[in-house]
Amino acid sequence: EVFNKHNIDIIPKYVSEDYKQHNPFVADGRKAFMDFFKEDFVKNPNSSAEIKRVVAEGDTVALHVHSRTNSQDKGVAIVDIFRIKDGKIVEHWDVIQEIPSEVANDNTMF
Repeated sequence: EVFNKHNIDIIPKYVSEDYKQHNPFVADGRKAFMDFFKEDFVKNPNSSAEIKRVVAEGDTVALHVHSRTNSQDKGVAIVDIFRIKDGKIVEHWDVIQEIPSEVANDNTMF
């Protein structure tokens, strides 16, 4: 809903107000998270994300995601790690890797 339909209005339903961010390009707090993606969706109106894997243990959920700025973009592979408390995301880490044009094997990143 948020990343494919660009509906930032539903973020308060899922993200805590005191959300802690470990990505160095996004400030802490739900408002900063919303502001970051509001601007990103304006710059990339055709961006999308496809969740490839979900792993959950205790209060932690990890996603393996293929994110693209448009349908022609090779995109990036992302691993997002979330800490959940009282049904909302309270903390986030991520690792982002570009999908290269040339690869050393026939395996995909997904």
